[in-house]
Amino acid sequence: MEETIITSVQNARIKHVVALQQKSSLRREEGLFVVEGQREIEHCKACGYEVVEEYILNKNVTPQVYEKMAYRGSTEGHIAVVRCKEHNLSTLRSLATGGTQEHSPLIVVLESVEKPGNLGAILRSAEAAGIDALIVCDPLTDLYNPNVIRASIGGVFCVPTAVCTSQECIAFLKERGIKILTAQLQDSYEYYDYDMTQGTAIVMGTESTGLTNQWREAADAHIRIPMLGRLDSLNVSVSAAILMYEAVRQRQCKNVKM
Repeated sequence: MEETIITSVQNARIKHVVALQQKSSLRREEGLFVVEGQREIEHCKACGYEVVEEYILNKNVTPQVYEKMAYRGSTEGHIAVVRCKEHNLSTLRSLATGGTQEHSPLIVVLESVEKPGNLGAILRSAEAAGIDALIVCDPLTDLYNPNVIRASIGGVFCVPTAVCTSQECIAFLKERGIKILTAQLQDSYEYYDYDMTQGTAIVMGTESTGLTNQWREAADAHIRIPMLGRLDSLNVSVSAAILMYEAVRQRQCKNVKM
């Protein structure tokens, strides 16, 4: 039987999709979020997410209804409601410890990330660089914010990710022998002078206030990106990408030498 086309923006299902787009509290309460775009939905399915509903322009919704649901333009006329996954530290227990010879995990840690676009961009870079995991500590935005999904281009679905407190994360890293490198301007030295071929966690703070003291004190080393112009900082997503790829470079060079 052919599915009935929804023609009213007042339809309860359509209102529900709009509410999920707008309200993080509803996403948390119902364990659902919205994905827009054919590419993003394909990534979502490939990474094992459960799609609950799908809405396709001119197939089961009219252009007017689709425009009401869509958070952004150019989404190829495809929107899905998807079930959230668990994102706690227990999902990362399979990571090797920092001292194993077979594989030394490379992790990115973000403390109190504020801007969804930055979180999404970091997830995109993390996926491209083959990072083992991303840990979001004390977050000020949720993983399934529409801007996170958009900026990550589906990376949010592919990168193993956990959400926890900073205290829990520090204990997790310490117990596994993973070295903590905090990105900060004070008491630090150039990032390329530190060995990132061992189990490493690169820790980034917020653009406004940087890292809290608990991370500075827990760190095995403080690193910085040299600023050679007049400005004193980079966007956090740019900084994260630079540091991730330095670790990748070091590891590739080590493998070549071996």
